[in-house]
Amino acid sequence: MGAFLDKPKTEKHNEGGVGNGLRYGLASMQGWRVEMEDAHTAVIGLPSLKDWSFFAVFDGHAGARASAVCADQLMNHIIATGEFQNIDLQAATEIQPSMESIKSAIKKGFLDMDQKLRNMPEVQSGQDKSGSTAVGVIISPAHIFFANCGDSRAVLSRANRCVFSTVDHKPVNPIEKERIQRAGGSVMIQRVNGSLAVSRALGDFEYKNVEGMGPCEQLVSPEPEIFLQDRDEGDEFLILACDGIWDVMSNEELCDFVRNRLQINSSMEAVCNQVIDTCLYKGSRDNMSIVIVTFKGCPQVSQEAIRREAELDERIETKIKETLATEGMQDADIPYLMHILNDVEGMPPGGGLSSKRGTVEAILNRLRPPKPEDENTGSEID
Repeated sequence: MGAFLDKPKTEKHNEGGVGNGLRYGLASMQGWRVEMEDAHTAVIGLPSLKDWSFFAVFDGHAGARASAVCADQLMNHIIATGEFQNIDLQAATEIQPSMESIKSAIKKGFLDMDQKLRNMPEVQSGQDKSGSTAVGVIISPAHIFFANCGDSRAVLSRANRCVFSTVDHKPVNPIEKERIQRAGGSVMIQRVNGSLAVSRALGDFEYKNVEGMGPCEQLVSPEPEIFLQDRDEGDEFLILACDGIWDVMSNEELCDFVRNRLQINSSMEAVCNQVIDTCLYKGSRDNMSIVIVTFKGCPQVSQEAIRREAELDERIETKIKETLATEGMQDADIPYLMHILNDVEGMPPGGGLSSKRGTVEAILNRLRPPKPEDENTGSEID
């Protein structure tokens, strides 16, 4: 779980789509980890509820099997429950099913998914011990249902501020710690039994074998925490991301950065890629996955924002040119240039100078083309 590569794998997987008044983009990158263990789901229009949508991010550990199976099947387990099957969507009719029924369906879907994982032959034999966090949303015409199990996180931006965030399930949280200890476990070095960094997850069955206790009472629980938000005209976007993102950006920083980028680039996938690159340059060592879903109230591309960004890039280039023209600075490297650019004003909110690292590299490579033996160093993080 803790093994790292000599340099990060920066190739990205992207997807995007439009429907139900929503736009979404997603990106994932292996980064410094030896294996890619993240997975995701993005569905606009559920099979039985065409104006409902589902998005989720799964962060696997001890292998990629659990996260992959969850990404493929969790939604189906949720919508297969009686609560969803009994909803009869009439054309052009806004339905208002019981909110508690939908919450019950989500919880049951998670528990059914966990049992499905437990019954897989490779898990039964002990060959596969993987687990996965899960954070997802079901978006109806009037509501957003958030479900979180683990330390991946979802946030909602409304009217220029982050108004909601799911709660990370860490072993040191008092409620989580109490359950762990009641099940006979302990919390050491902020981990379950000194090993697992999350207190809720799908899979991880070596932590779910306490006799006489139900599935939600085990050292590690598969029970999601479910939150309901009414949709609002001021809703801008929501973000689902694994802890590889949240390790280096706060809720407010990420919302500010995404809000700014949406004013400069109309491509949702490009915005997601910029977030991941920024987090890599900020020092994230984990796999990274992000899904951004925008609502009708999201920021639009602004010519004024584009102009400010172009002026910022010009200031950066001027500073780099001045540095390279200084005696003894002709061979200045990226870390030094990033250092001297710290006093340049107008950096993107939330992303800061780290979000311009790619721009700095591009400018340097244009002003001072890399030598053949150096041409692969651009992807390395100093």
